[in-house]
Amino acid sequence: MRHTLSVLVENKFGVLTRVAGMFSGRGFNIDSLNVGPTLDPTTSRMTIVVRGDDKVLAQVTKQLDKLVEVIDVADFKDEEYVDRELVLLRVKADSKTRAEVLQICDIFRAKIIDVQPERLSIEVTGTGGKIDKFMLLMDRFGIIDLTRTGKVALSRTND
Repeated sequence: MRHTLSVLVENKFGVLTRVAGMFSGRGFNIDSLNVGPTLDPTTSRMTIVVRGDDKVLAQVTKQLDKLVEVIDVADFKDEEYVDRELVLLRVKADSKTRAEVLQICDIFRAKIIDVQPERLSIEVTGTGGKIDKFMLLMDRFGIIDLTRTGKVALSRTND
């Protein structure tokens, strides 16, 4: 089972290292990790996706709460949050396949960010499922390179 954790931390040198060290030291695997600033310049928000049952989640949460720099840990449940990912990819697209690639991009609301004679660079954002489906369709044209941000999430409530 995948869990999305939102971890509010102090914006200080070494916090990411301590959080990642806590995971590796206890044998927990991180599926994705994203860190960014908040409105308050003294804090940052980590969005961490982990796999495991409720016991693993409880242990991870307890260990995170023990870290001095951690201010708050929230486990996002289904329908309590919105999430997105960003993918930049380069795909083969010659004169024969370019129109089809552009049509798929239009359907997925992807943006063409660079055009070369034999390839296109594309930006697409959305849920993990949308990204996976888009990449599956692009795979048949030949994905040359890609980078994927991992999940960022925001609570639907003000709590």
